Amino acid sequence: MINLVTPKLNYKNGLLHFEEVNLCSLVTTYSTPLYVYSRNQIVENFLEYKKALNKRKHLICFAVKANTNYQVLRIICSLGGGADVTSGGELYRVIKAGISPKKIVYAGVGKTKEEIMFAIKNGIFLFNIESKDEAILINTVAKSFRKKVDVAIRVNPEVSTGAHYHISTGEEGTKFGIPIDELIEFARYILYECKNLNLIGLHYHIGSQICLLKPFVDAAKKVVKEIHKLSQIGVKIKYIDIGGGLGIRYKNERPPTPQSLILRLFEIIPEELTIICEPGRYIVGNAGVLITKVLYHKKVKNKNFLIVDASMTDLIRPAFYGAYHNIVPLSVNREQLTMNYYDVVGPVCETSDFLGKNRYLPDIPNGEYLVIETVGAYGFVMSSNYNSRCRAAEIMVNGKQHYLIREREDYKDITKNEYKC
Repeated sequence: MINLVTPKLNYKNGLLHFEEVNLCSLVTTYSTPLYVYSRNQIVENFLEYKKALNKRKHLICFAVKANTNYQVLRIICSLGGGADVTSGGELYRVIKAGISPKKIVYAGVGKTKEEIMFAIKNGIFLFNIESKDEAILINTVAKSFRKKVDVAIRVNPEVSTGAHYHISTGEEGTKFGIPIDELIEFARYILYECKNLNLIGLHYHIGSQICLLKPFVDAAKKVVKEIHKLSQIGVKIKYIDIGGGLGIRYKNERPPTPQSLILRLFEIIPEELTIICEPGRYIVGNAGVLITKVLYHKKVKNKNFLIVDASMTDLIRPAFYGAYHNIVPLSVNREQLTMNYYDVVGPVCETSDFLGKNRYLPDIPNGEYLVIETVGAYGFVMSSNYNSRCRAAEIMVNGKQHYLIREREDYKDITKNEYKC
């Protein structure tokens, strides 16, 4: 039996469709590896957050690091969304896509002077400050522009999420934010020593792919307590940025919905505060798939391999996090369906180059295709040219329609900057 976890995927007459587009037709036109996104799924996911938050003052800032494609950002813009950026490049992208600078928050532990200047020149809404050195630099740059800029302190509430260590950002000892027991002292420093900074918010983000309510609740309670303490030293907090991190289904997870999460946080967060949230994975994760061609079968003693044309350069999450992505055939002939266990691996010269291990799959001939699910977040955006591989094309589907939103690279693309030197 073949199970699908992506909402807009379905088999029709044995052929896999995304929304109403036959994926076989896309590989014929665009080749593989190929990323495909569902416009309607992105819209539905965003509107879930919007509906959940509609009773409070709020701003939804899409976490751009999850998927930076211009057309994805245009969809977010059309829905009234803002952006959570972590680099000058992401800031440039979202401004080009039409998102208002007044809806952009800038996070990240390592903002450079040039990036800070670029952000101030463009009049972004808010910097999330993560260290004393950063506060000093932003204050200095703001002074040189004769401006007072709005900032929030990113606080580390030090809660455990149960997520993979590499994507847990709110536990004790990580590089992110100000330790919660140092917050009041740090706020005093900004208040009295950084005259070109206007402290109006607190920000926290505890990690990614969190499938329990408790970590979100624990973090909110701790941060709200600090807001009360800040008021006693004369700091008026207007905004609470709850970050993102809500998990999605890759296999058999049952994460909270935005509605259940936000309703619980409403019980904790005072009504006078404007809530900023930064969903990324939840908006785009289940809106994307990756299609790959089976190149070879290989048997090594008792292990069966399917060698495909996608690799860790196209989807690094399995190699980097040990992440699970459901893998299904693009087409099935149910009358001849026999199954076996396979490791699905790519052609890159690394043992870590795998997309799935010990997967129970139909016996698929060479030249046929597999579809890797739930890759809309941290998929293409983390791809690389390792082994001088060309990055994949990206397609958007919308009902029966589809359109190319990023061309496939060729060998000239990956060498052109070297030849110019």
